[in-house]
Amino acid sequence: MNNLFEFEQDFVESLHCIPMVVRYKLDSCGVKLKLEHWNKFSQEARQQLVQNSINTPEEITGYRSLLYELAEQYTNIPLKDLPIEDHPLWLEITKLPDAVQQKLEEIGVNITLKQWQDLSHLQRFSLIKLSRPSHENKNFLPALREFKLLEKNL
Repeated sequence: MNNLFEFEQDFVESLHCIPMVVRYKLDSCGVKLKLEHWNKFSQEARQQLVQNSINTPEEITGYRSLLYELAEQYTNIPLKDLPIEDHPLWLEITKLPDAVQQKLEEIGVNITLKQWQDLSHLQRFSLIKLSRPSHENKNFLPALREFKLLEKNL
């Protein structure tokens, strides 16, 4: 399946957790989808959410509509709208976000601004999500390795 990271391999087959690519799309279209919703969706519906693109305003609108349709079809749990940021942190390329910088310092790793800028939006989004204090963070180091930001032996 495309757009799934190696550090997500423990749940790629079953898609029992919401992958980063879907979390990125949720933030981009302003929808709060709970794991409780996700786990009630069919495997085909989850794969569709992974694979559908959101590159245009029309695709974003279609993705939102699909989410609401799936939530209605598979659950009786209403979705919540989230504000869509005008300039989300993953688009920030003039400096590393504070949470990412702090997490890097915690583990004794330094990345350059150029390395940060060279990452895709999805990669920057993932590092931001994985560096948040409320997140388990076990995949932060594997993500750094996968994104070629540090040597494999760290």
